[in-house]
Amino acid sequence: VQLQASGGGLVQVGGSLRLSCAASGRSFSTYEMAWFRQAPGKEREFIAAVSRSGGITYYADSVKGRFTISRDNLKNTVYLQMNSLTPEDTAVYYCGARMAIVAITITLGYNSWGQGTQVTVSS
Repeated sequence: VQLQASGGGLVQVGGSLRLSCAASGRSFSTYEMAWFRQAPGKEREFIAAVSRSGGITYYADSVKGRFTISRDNLKNTVYLQMNSLTPEDTAVYYCGARMAIVAITITLGYNSWGQGTQVTVSS
C-alpha cells in the first residue's frame, strides 16, 4: 500500500489541525492504520492506531483526550484530528500501515509509511 500524508502546517498553541493519509494500492480495509510522529533529535513515537473496521482505537497517553484517529474505508483515508495543540506536539507526522493481525496495543510492525507532514505549534 502507498500512503500520502497531508494537512500539516503552522498553528498557534491551543489550535487544531486535521491530518489526512490517503492510501492506494491493495485493499485499504485489510490494513490496521496508525499515526506516528518524530520530533528533531528524537525517535519516532507512536501516537494512535485504528482497527481495520474503525471500531477500535488506541492512543498514546501523551495525546489521549486531545487527538482522535478515524478512517473512511470508502475513501481509503485515515485521519488524525488534533486539538489543544502544544509546542510539544511539533514534529513530522507519519501514517503507517500493517497487515499483521495483532493486538492494537502493540505498536510495532507497521511497515508501510507515508512521506510525513510537518506540524509546527508556535507559542
